[in-house]
Amino acid sequence: MQVKAKKHLGQHFLKDLNIAQQIADSLSYSGYKHLVEIGPGMGVLTQFLLAKPVNLVAMDVDRESITYLNTNFRAQFSKAEINQDFEVVNADFLNDHLIKRFQSEEFAVIGNFPYNISTQIVFKTIELHAYIPEFAGMFQKEVAQRICANPGSKTYGITSVLTQAFYDTEYLFTVKPHVFNPPPKVDSGVLRLVRKANYQLECDQKLLFKVVKTAFNQRRKTIRNSLKTLQLSADLTSKPIFNKRPEQLSVSEFIELTKKIDEDAVSNQ
Repeated sequence: MQVKAKKHLGQHFLKDLNIAQQIADSLSYSGYKHLVEIGPGMGVLTQFLLAKPVNLVAMDVDRESITYLNTNFRAQFSKAEINQDFEVVNADFLNDHLIKRFQSEEFAVIGNFPYNISTQIVFKTIELHAYIPEFAGMFQKEVAQRICANPGSKTYGITSVLTQAFYDTEYLFTVKPHVFNPPPKVDSGVLRLVRKANYQLECDQKLLFKVVKTAFNQRRKTIRNSLKTLQLSADLTSKPIFNKRPEQLSVSEFIELTKKIDEDAVSNQ
């Protein structure tokens, strides 16, 4: 039995075992007991994850993949070959009650992610950053580069800042289309996120998200102009930082800016 890749699910099944092994080896598997694999397909990556010292939950919305993993795939592995608990679940990572599933314990995330929801997966991870210490996976190359981009680059934007507020990001390697079935029309990129030791923000998280998104929605303008809708005081907007464009600000500068905006709102009440 083979699982047919479904276009509407953005499926491109990885065929290369060496790359699957590299992705599996990109996490430390230290400090947590649980791992979620998103979109296991026919288990090319899953087989290497089963050798790791974690409880694995392989999560897919594709019922055909679930059936395959629970029948053909499981038959390949004896209990002795599987290091920890292995569960295959028909669920959507974006809507699953993950905190409840793992009883508020920490878990890592890994996968060959469907391109059409990969950015949403990152934002879900950011939302659950207090529970997710590590993350690794395959994206469309440009998306992976954007997440890992540094200030000053053309690809540096909302996803870069909000991810890097909580995680150290690292672009690991590029993957060519021919190692997938069916091959995508673009290169892929594998990245790793490791949660910062001090991931508690020194500013209001909700306000930071608003400031970053508002600023980059008009990225060619200065911060002074792009944040006009926030109705900031003239005293605050006279500061030198407001002369910069959003891509010129580091993550720490965005956090500092958010603190100043918060203080400005309080003082003008």
